[in-house]
Amino acid sequence: MMAMKTSIVTPTGPLRGLKVLELGQLIAGPFAAKTLADFGAEVIKIEPPGVGDPLRKWRLLKEGTSVWWQVQSRNKRSLALDLKDPEAQDIVRKLAAQADVLIENFRPGAMEGWGLGPEVLQALNPALIMLRISGYGQSGPYRDRPGFGVVAEAMGGLRHLTGEPGRVPVRVGVSIGDTLASLHGVIGILLALQHRHASVSVELPKGRGQVIDVALYEAVFNCMESLLPEYSAFGAVREASGSALPGIAPTNAYCCADGAYAIIAGNGDSIFKRLMQCIGREDLGRDPGLADNAGRARRSEELDAAIGAWAQTLPAAQVLSALDAAGVPSGKIYTVADIAADPHYQARGMLQTVAMQDGSALTVPGIVPKLSLTPGGQWRNAPDLGQDSEAVLREVGLTEAQIAALRERGVVK
Repeated sequence: MMAMKTSIVTPTGPLRGLKVLELGQLIAGPFAAKTLADFGAEVIKIEPPGVGDPLRKWRLLKEGTSVWWQVQSRNKRSLALDLKDPEAQDIVRKLAAQADVLIENFRPGAMEGWGLGPEVLQALNPALIMLRISGYGQSGPYRDRPGFGVVAEAMGGLRHLTGEPGRVPVRVGVSIGDTLASLHGVIGILLALQHRHASVSVELPKGRGQVIDVALYEAVFNCMESLLPEYSAFGAVREASGSALPGIAPTNAYCCADGAYAIIAGNGDSIFKRLMQCIGREDLGRDPGLADNAGRARRSEELDAAIGAWAQTLPAAQVLSALDAAGVPSGKIYTVADIAADPHYQARGMLQTVAMQDGSALTVPGIVPKLSLTPGGQWRNAPDLGQDSEAVLREVGLTEAQIAALRERGVVK
Protein backbone atom coordinates (compact mmCIF):
# COMPACT_ATOMS: atom_id res chain seq x y z
CA MET A 1 0.00 0.00 0.00
CA MET A 2 1.21 3.48 -0.88
CA ALA A 3 1.86 5.86 2.01
CA MET A 4 0.60 9.43 1.62
CA LYS A 5 2.44 12.03 3.67
CA THR A 6 0.69 14.97 5.32
CA SER A 7 2.66 17.51 3.29
CA ILE A 8 0.70 19.24 0.53
CA VAL A 9 1.36 18.10 -3.04
CA THR A 10 0.40 20.16 -6.09
CA PRO A 11 -2.61 18.53 -7.79
CA THR A 12 -2.02 17.08 -11.24
CA GLY A 13 -5.47 15.69 -12.07
CA PRO A 14 -7.65 16.60 -15.07
CA LEU A 15 -9.61 19.19 -13.05
CA ARG A 16 -6.54 21.12 -11.95
CA GLY A 17 -7.34 24.83 -12.10
CA LEU A 18 -11.07 24.34 -11.44
CA LYS A 19 -12.14 26.40 -8.43
CA VAL A 20 -14.92 24.89 -6.34
CA LEU A 21 -16.72 26.43 -3.39
CA GLU A 22 -18.36 23.87 -1.09
CA LEU A 23 -21.07 25.10 1.27
CA GLY A 24 -22.59 21.73 2.07
CA GLN A 25 -22.24 19.47 5.06
CA LEU A 26 -22.40 15.79 6.00
CA ILE A 27 -22.63 13.60 2.89
CA ALA A 28 -24.38 14.63 -0.32
CA GLY A 29 -22.70 17.95 -1.10
CA PRO A 30 -19.29 17.14 0.38
CA PHE A 31 -19.06 13.78 -1.44
CA ALA A 32 -19.58 15.55 -4.76
CA ALA A 33 -16.87 18.09 -3.90
CA LYS A 34 -14.57 15.29 -2.71
CA THR A 35 -14.91 13.57 -6.07
CA LEU A 36 -13.90 16.76 -7.89
CA ALA A 37 -11.02 17.34 -5.46
CA ASP A 38 -9.72 13.81 -6.03
CA PHE A 39 -9.15 14.79 -9.65
CA GLY A 40 -7.34 18.05 -9.01
CA ALA A 41 -10.03 20.68 -8.40
CA GLU A 42 -9.25 23.30 -5.75
CA VAL A 43 -12.06 22.92 -3.22
CA ILE A 44 -12.63 25.53 -0.53
CA LYS A 45 -14.94 24.04 2.08
CA ILE A 46 -16.89 26.57 4.14
CA GLU A 47 -17.98 25.25 7.53
CA PRO A 48 -19.28 26.91 10.70
CA PRO A 49 -16.72 28.18 13.25
CA GLY A 50 -16.45 26.29 16.49
CA VAL A 51 -18.05 23.00 15.46
CA GLY A 52 -17.38 22.64 11.74
CA ASP A 53 -19.10 20.09 9.56
CA PRO A 54 -21.02 17.64 11.82
CA LEU A 55 -19.34 14.79 9.94
CA ARG A 56 -16.18 15.59 11.92
CA LYS A 57 -17.88 13.89 14.88
CA TRP A 58 -19.79 11.08 13.14
CA ARG A 59 -19.17 7.41 13.89
CA LEU A 60 -15.74 6.32 15.19
CA LEU A 61 -13.37 9.08 16.32
CA LYS A 62 -9.57 9.13 16.39
CA GLU A 63 -7.94 11.93 18.36
CA GLY A 64 -11.39 13.54 18.57
CA THR A 65 -12.15 13.50 14.83
CA SER A 66 -14.05 10.99 12.73
CA VAL A 67 -11.83 8.80 10.57
CA TRP A 68 -14.55 9.22 7.93
CA TRP A 69 -13.46 12.85 7.74
CA GLN A 70 -10.13 11.77 6.24
CA VAL A 71 -12.02 10.31 3.28
CA GLN A 72 -14.80 12.83 2.80
CA SER A 73 -12.62 15.94 3.06
CA ARG A 74 -9.25 14.90 1.65
CA ASN A 75 -7.73 17.39 -0.80
CA LYS A 76 -9.92 20.24 0.49
CA ARG A 77 -9.13 23.57 2.16
CA SER A 78 -11.16 24.62 5.21
CA LEU A 79 -12.57 28.13 5.71
CA ALA A 80 -14.47 28.44 8.98
CA LEU A 81 -17.10 31.12 8.34
CA ASP A 82 -20.46 31.95 9.93
CA LEU A 83 -22.84 32.15 6.97
CA LYS A 84 -25.48 33.92 9.05
CA ASP A 85 -23.27 37.01 9.34
CA PRO A 86 -23.63 39.69 6.61
CA GLU A 87 -19.85 40.16 6.36
CA ALA A 88 -19.40 36.41 5.93
CA GLN A 89 -22.04 36.43 3.20
CA ASP A 90 -20.12 39.18 1.44
CA ILE A 91 -16.98 37.02 1.60
CA VAL A 92 -18.88 34.14 -0.01
CA ARG A 93 -19.99 36.47 -2.79
CA LYS A 94 -16.37 37.45 -3.39
CA LEU A 95 -15.33 33.80 -3.49
CA ALA A 96 -18.21 32.87 -5.80
CA ALA A 97 -17.22 35.67 -8.17
CA GLN A 98 -13.90 33.85 -8.68
CA ALA A 99 -15.21 30.26 -8.59
CA ASP A 100 -16.15 27.89 -11.37
CA VAL A 101 -18.49 25.71 -9.30
CA LEU A 102 -20.49 26.17 -6.10
CA ILE A 103 -21.93 23.13 -4.30
CA GLU A 104 -24.58 23.38 -1.58
CA ASN A 105 -27.01 20.95 0.04
CA PHE A 106 -29.07 23.16 2.32
CA ARG A 107 -32.85 23.12 2.40
CA PRO A 108 -34.32 25.10 -0.53
CA GLY A 109 -34.50 28.81 0.26
CA ALA A 110 -31.58 28.87 2.71
CA MET A 111 -29.10 30.27 0.20
CA GLU A 112 -31.61 32.89 -0.96
CA GLY A 113 -32.17 33.90 2.66
CA TRP A 114 -28.45 34.64 2.99
CA GLY A 115 -28.37 36.64 -0.25
CA LEU A 116 -26.50 33.80 -1.95
CA GLY A 117 -29.08 32.50 -4.41
CA PRO A 118 -28.33 31.88 -8.10
CA GLU A 119 -29.76 35.23 -9.20
CA VAL A 120 -27.27 37.08 -7.00
CA LEU A 121 -24.21 34.91 -7.54
CA GLN A 122 -24.62 34.43 -11.28
CA ALA A 123 -25.11 38.16 -11.72
CA LEU A 124 -21.62 38.53 -10.21
CA ASN A 125 -20.24 35.57 -12.16
CA PRO A 126 -22.29 34.47 -15.21
CA ALA A 127 -19.97 31.48 -15.67
CA LEU A 128 -20.71 30.06 -12.22
CA ILE A 129 -22.14 26.53 -12.12
CA MET A 130 -24.25 25.85 -9.03
CA LEU A 131 -25.00 22.33 -7.85
CA ARG A 132 -27.96 22.31 -5.45
CA ILE A 133 -28.71 19.00 -3.72
CA SER A 134 -31.83 18.71 -1.57
CA GLY A 135 -34.29 16.09 -0.47
CA TYR A 136 -37.04 16.91 -2.95
CA GLY A 137 -35.54 19.46 -5.35
CA GLN A 138 -35.91 23.21 -5.71
CA SER A 139 -39.52 23.03 -6.93
CA GLY A 140 -42.67 20.99 -6.38
CA PRO A 141 -45.07 20.61 -3.45
CA TYR A 142 -42.52 18.86 -1.22
CA ARG A 143 -39.61 21.27 -1.78
CA ASP A 144 -39.73 22.71 1.75
CA ARG A 145 -39.78 19.38 3.55
CA PRO A 146 -36.58 18.32 5.31
CA GLY A 147 -35.12 15.41 3.38
CA PHE A 148 -32.41 12.96 4.41
CA GLY A 149 -31.02 10.08 2.38
CA VAL A 150 -32.98 7.41 4.26
CA VAL A 151 -36.27 9.18 3.43
CA ALA A 152 -35.22 9.58 -0.21
CA GLU A 153 -34.38 5.88 -0.43
CA ALA A 154 -37.91 5.10 0.72
CA MET A 155 -39.59 7.58 -1.63
CA GLY A 156 -37.38 6.57 -4.55
CA GLY A 157 -38.61 2.97 -4.33
CA LEU A 158 -35.44 1.34 -3.04
CA ARG A 159 -36.40 0.66 0.56
CA HIS A 160 -39.53 -1.29 -0.47
CA LEU A 161 -37.30 -3.77 -2.30
CA THR A 162 -34.64 -4.37 0.36
CA GLY A 163 -34.98 -7.17 2.86
CA GLU A 164 -36.75 -10.51 2.98
CA PRO A 165 -40.32 -10.96 1.72
CA GLY A 166 -42.90 -10.26 4.42
CA ARG A 167 -40.41 -8.64 6.80
CA VAL A 168 -39.65 -5.02 7.61
CA PRO A 169 -37.83 -3.21 4.75
CA VAL A 170 -34.20 -2.71 5.73
CA ARG A 171 -31.60 -0.04 5.11
CA VAL A 172 -28.88 -0.85 2.59
CA GLY A 173 -26.21 -0.29 5.26
CA VAL A 174 -24.61 2.89 3.91
CA SER A 175 -26.04 6.28 2.95
CA ILE A 176 -26.65 5.19 -0.62
CA GLY A 177 -29.27 7.88 -1.33
CA ASP A 178 -26.83 10.67 -0.49
CA THR A 179 -24.04 9.09 -2.50
CA LEU A 180 -26.23 8.53 -5.56
CA ALA A 181 -27.30 12.18 -5.42
CA SER A 182 -23.66 13.23 -5.16
CA LEU A 183 -22.66 11.22 -8.20
CA HIS A 184 -25.57 12.57 -10.22
CA GLY A 185 -24.42 16.03 -9.13
CA VAL A 186 -20.89 15.39 -10.37
CA ILE A 187 -22.28 14.20 -13.71
CA GLY A 188 -24.32 17.40 -13.87
CA ILE A 189 -21.26 19.54 -13.16
CA LEU A 190 -19.24 17.87 -15.89
CA LEU A 191 -22.11 18.31 -18.37
CA ALA A 192 -22.47 21.96 -17.36
CA LEU A 193 -18.72 22.52 -17.81
CA GLN A 194 -18.98 21.11 -21.33
CA HIS A 195 -21.90 23.44 -22.09
CA ARG A 196 -20.03 26.38 -20.59
CA HIS A 197 -17.06 25.68 -22.82
CA ALA A 198 -19.34 25.52 -25.87
CA SER A 199 -21.06 28.81 -24.97
CA VAL A 200 -17.93 30.99 -24.84
CA SER A 201 -18.45 34.25 -26.71
CA VAL A 202 -17.29 37.87 -26.71
CA GLU A 203 -20.07 38.70 -24.25
CA LEU A 204 -19.35 35.59 -22.15
CA PRO A 205 -15.57 35.02 -22.27
CA LYS A 206 -15.81 32.11 -19.80
CA GLY A 207 -19.13 30.80 -21.12
CA ARG A 208 -22.44 30.59 -19.30
CA GLY A 209 -22.97 28.71 -16.06
CA GLN A 210 -26.20 27.11 -14.95
CA VAL A 211 -28.00 25.62 -11.96
CA ILE A 212 -28.02 21.85 -11.42
CA ASP A 213 -31.02 20.77 -9.33
CA VAL A 214 -30.52 17.29 -7.83
CA ALA A 215 -33.19 15.77 -5.59
CA LEU A 216 -32.14 12.87 -3.39
CA TYR A 217 -35.25 10.82 -4.16
CA GLU A 218 -34.84 11.37 -7.92
CA ALA A 219 -31.25 10.13 -7.85
CA VAL A 220 -32.47 6.92 -6.19
CA PHE A 221 -35.45 6.63 -8.54
CA ASN A 222 -33.14 7.00 -11.55
CA CYS A 223 -31.45 3.74 -10.55
CA MET A 224 -34.64 1.70 -10.16
CA GLU A 225 -34.28 -0.07 -13.50
CA SER A 226 -37.61 -1.39 -14.89
CA LEU A 227 -39.70 -0.68 -11.79
CA LEU A 228 -41.99 1.96 -13.33
CA PRO A 229 -42.44 0.59 -16.87
CA GLU A 230 -43.36 -2.83 -15.44
CA TYR A 231 -46.05 -1.18 -13.36
CA SER A 232 -47.21 0.91 -16.32
CA ALA A 233 -47.43 -2.01 -18.73
CA PHE A 234 -48.60 -4.80 -16.43
CA GLY A 235 -49.66 -3.25 -13.13
CA ALA A 236 -46.83 -5.25 -11.55
CA VAL A 237 -45.58 -4.00 -8.18
CA ARG A 238 -42.13 -5.43 -7.55
CA GLU A 239 -41.70 -6.71 -4.01
CA ALA A 240 -38.75 -7.52 -1.78
CA SER A 241 -36.98 -10.71 -2.80
CA GLY A 242 -34.17 -11.12 -0.31
CA SER A 243 -30.93 -12.07 -2.03
CA ALA A 244 -32.55 -13.28 -5.26
CA LEU A 245 -32.83 -11.27 -8.47
CA PRO A 246 -36.54 -11.33 -9.42
CA GLY A 247 -37.25 -12.60 -12.92
CA ILE A 248 -33.60 -13.49 -13.56
CA ALA A 249 -32.55 -16.99 -12.53
CA PRO A 250 -30.63 -18.56 -11.05
CA THR A 251 -29.03 -15.75 -9.05
CA ASN A 252 -28.96 -15.93 -5.26
CA ALA A 253 -26.90 -16.34 -2.11
CA TYR A 254 -26.46 -19.96 -1.10
CA CYS A 255 -25.43 -21.25 2.32
CA CYS A 256 -22.38 -23.52 2.27
CA ALA A 257 -21.32 -26.31 4.62
CA ASP A 258 -19.33 -23.97 6.86
CA GLY A 259 -22.19 -21.52 7.29
CA ALA A 260 -20.72 -18.93 4.90
CA TYR A 261 -22.66 -17.75 1.88
CA ALA A 262 -21.67 -17.84 -1.77
CA ILE A 263 -23.17 -15.50 -4.33
CA ILE A 264 -23.82 -17.49 -7.51
CA ALA A 265 -25.02 -15.85 -10.73
CA GLY A 266 -25.80 -18.54 -13.28
CA ASN A 267 -28.44 -16.67 -15.27
CA GLY A 268 -26.75 -16.63 -18.70
CA ASP A 269 -27.84 -19.44 -21.01
CA SER A 270 -24.36 -20.95 -21.49
CA ILE A 271 -23.35 -20.12 -17.91
CA PHE A 272 -26.39 -22.00 -16.64
CA LYS A 273 -25.34 -25.16 -18.45
CA ARG A 274 -21.83 -24.91 -16.98
CA LEU A 275 -23.28 -24.37 -13.53
CA MET A 276 -25.53 -27.41 -13.79
CA GLN A 277 -22.58 -29.53 -14.92
CA CYS A 278 -20.51 -28.23 -12.00
CA ILE A 279 -23.14 -29.21 -9.43
CA GLY A 280 -23.79 -32.59 -11.05
CA ARG A 281 -27.21 -31.72 -12.43
CA GLU A 282 -26.63 -32.13 -16.16
CA ASP A 283 -30.29 -33.21 -16.42
CA LEU A 284 -31.35 -29.65 -15.62
CA GLY A 285 -28.76 -28.25 -17.98
CA ARG A 286 -30.23 -30.32 -20.83
CA ASP A 287 -33.85 -29.54 -19.96
CA PRO A 288 -35.35 -27.58 -22.92
CA GLY A 289 -37.70 -25.83 -20.53
CA LEU A 290 -34.67 -24.23 -18.86
CA ALA A 291 -32.86 -23.21 -22.02
CA ASP A 292 -33.70 -19.52 -21.61
CA ASN A 293 -34.23 -17.10 -18.76
CA ALA A 294 -38.02 -17.06 -19.06
CA GLY A 295 -38.17 -20.78 -18.39
CA ARG A 296 -35.65 -20.63 -15.59
CA ALA A 297 -37.47 -17.75 -13.91
CA ARG A 298 -40.66 -19.83 -13.77
CA ARG A 299 -38.76 -22.62 -12.02
CA SER A 300 -36.44 -20.49 -9.88
CA GLU A 301 -37.41 -22.25 -6.64
CA GLU A 302 -36.51 -25.62 -8.12
CA LEU A 303 -33.16 -24.33 -9.34
CA ASP A 304 -32.37 -22.62 -6.03
CA ALA A 305 -33.10 -25.89 -4.21
CA ALA A 306 -30.75 -27.83 -6.49
CA ILE A 307 -27.92 -25.33 -6.19
CA GLY A 308 -28.46 -24.94 -2.46
CA ALA A 309 -28.32 -28.70 -1.90
CA TRP A 310 -24.96 -28.86 -3.66
CA ALA A 311 -23.53 -25.80 -1.87
CA GLN A 312 -24.38 -27.28 1.54
CA THR A 313 -22.06 -30.22 0.89
CA LEU A 314 -18.90 -28.09 0.61
CA PRO A 315 -17.27 -25.23 2.48
CA ALA A 316 -17.56 -21.84 0.77
CA ALA A 317 -13.93 -21.80 -0.40
CA GLN A 318 -14.38 -25.09 -2.29
CA VAL A 319 -17.73 -23.98 -3.72
CA LEU A 320 -16.18 -20.81 -5.11
CA SER A 321 -13.10 -22.62 -6.40
CA ALA A 322 -15.24 -25.11 -8.31
CA LEU A 323 -17.42 -22.37 -9.78
CA ASP A 324 -14.39 -20.32 -10.79
CA ALA A 325 -12.92 -23.32 -12.60
CA ALA A 326 -16.25 -23.79 -14.40
CA GLY A 327 -16.40 -20.15 -15.48
CA VAL A 328 -19.49 -19.36 -13.40
CA PRO A 329 -19.67 -15.84 -11.86
CA SER A 330 -19.55 -16.22 -8.09
CA GLY A 331 -18.07 -14.65 -5.02
CA LYS A 332 -17.97 -14.47 -1.26
CA ILE A 333 -19.79 -11.83 0.74
CA TYR A 334 -16.99 -9.57 1.90
CA THR A 335 -16.66 -7.97 5.29
CA VAL A 336 -14.38 -4.97 5.57
CA ALA A 337 -11.75 -7.31 7.01
CA ASP A 338 -11.93 -9.30 3.77
CA ILE A 339 -11.57 -6.08 1.76
CA ALA A 340 -8.53 -4.93 3.74
CA ALA A 341 -6.78 -8.28 3.17
CA ASP A 342 -7.73 -8.79 -0.47
CA PRO A 343 -4.81 -8.80 -2.96
CA HIS A 344 -6.98 -7.55 -5.83
CA TYR A 345 -8.03 -4.46 -3.86
CA GLN A 346 -4.36 -3.83 -3.13
CA ALA A 347 -3.19 -4.43 -6.69
CA ARG A 348 -5.80 -1.96 -7.97
CA GLY A 349 -4.67 0.79 -5.59
CA MET A 350 -7.92 0.72 -3.63
CA LEU A 351 -6.19 0.48 -0.24
CA GLN A 352 -4.19 3.64 0.37
CA THR A 353 -2.50 4.63 3.60
CA VAL A 354 -2.37 8.21 4.85
CA ALA A 355 -0.07 9.43 7.61
CA MET A 356 -1.99 11.07 10.45
CA GLN A 357 -0.74 14.02 12.48
CA ASP A 358 0.04 11.75 15.43
CA GLY A 359 2.29 9.63 13.22
CA SER A 360 -0.10 6.72 12.91
CA ALA A 361 -1.25 5.26 9.59
CA LEU A 362 -4.84 5.14 8.39
CA THR A 363 -6.03 3.03 5.45
CA VAL A 364 -8.60 4.78 3.25
CA PRO A 365 -10.30 3.94 -0.07
CA GLY A 366 -8.34 4.69 -3.23
CA ILE A 367 -9.45 6.90 -6.10
CA VAL A 368 -12.13 5.95 -8.63
CA PRO A 369 -12.64 6.08 -11.55
CA LYS A 370 -9.18 5.26 -12.92
CA LEU A 371 -8.01 7.45 -15.81
CA SER A 372 -5.05 6.25 -17.87
CA LEU A 373 -3.53 9.67 -18.64
CA THR A 374 -4.82 11.97 -15.89
CA PRO A 375 -5.43 9.87 -12.77
CA GLY A 376 -6.72 11.34 -9.54
CA GLY A 377 -4.83 11.27 -6.29
CA GLN A 378 -4.57 12.48 -2.72
CA TRP A 379 -2.83 15.83 -2.65
CA ARG A 380 -3.33 16.65 1.03
CA ASN A 381 -5.01 15.22 4.09
CA ALA A 382 -8.39 16.43 5.28
CA PRO A 383 -7.98 19.87 6.91
CA ASP A 384 -8.36 20.92 10.50
CA LEU A 385 -11.26 23.29 11.11
CA GLY A 386 -10.33 26.70 9.71
CA GLN A 387 -6.86 25.52 8.70
CA ASP A 388 -6.94 27.64 5.54
CA SER A 389 -9.13 30.53 6.68
CA GLU A 390 -6.46 33.18 6.77
CA ALA A 391 -4.92 32.20 3.43
CA VAL A 392 -8.31 32.09 1.66
CA LEU A 393 -9.38 35.44 3.09
CA ARG A 394 -6.13 37.07 2.00
CA GLU A 395 -6.69 35.69 -1.50
CA VAL A 396 -10.00 37.56 -1.78
CA GLY A 397 -8.41 40.82 -0.65
CA LEU A 398 -9.01 41.04 3.09
CA THR A 399 -6.33 42.74 5.16
CA GLU A 400 -4.79 41.32 8.31
CA ALA A 401 -6.76 43.89 10.32
CA GLN A 402 -10.04 42.85 8.73
CA ILE A 403 -9.32 39.17 9.32
CA ALA A 404 -8.41 39.87 12.95
CA ALA A 405 -11.66 41.80 13.45
CA LEU A 406 -13.70 38.93 12.02
CA ARG A 407 -11.90 36.50 14.30
CA GLU A 408 -12.60 38.71 17.30
CA ARG A 409 -16.32 38.65 16.50
CA GLY A 410 -16.34 34.89 15.96
CA VAL A 411 -17.33 35.21 12.29
CA VAL A 412 -14.13 33.48 11.22
CA LYS A 413 -12.04 30.85 12.92
